[in-house]
Amino acid sequence: MKQHDRIESRPDVMVGKPVIRGTRITVEQILRKLGAGMKPEQILSDHPRITLEDIRAAEAFAADYLADEEIAFG
Repeated sequence: MKQHDRIESRPDVMVGKPVIRGTRITVEQILRKLGAGMKPEQILSDHPRITLEDIRAAEAFAADYLADEEIAFG
C-alpha cells in the first residue's frame, strides 16, 4: 500500500486503527462524518488540531486501502 505521511497506525493509539498523525482522530471517524453529510469545515470546527489536508489524506488512505483489497468470489 502507498505511504501516507499524514496517517499513522500504532498499537498504543486507538488500538492500532489508522489515525491522523499526532492525534487520536481515526480515519474511520473522518469518513463517517463525511458520509453523514458533514462538510469539511464542520469537521475542522469539531477537531481544530487537524487540517483540510488531513481530511483529504484520510480519504486518500481509504481509497488506497480499498484499491489493494483482495476480492474473493465464492
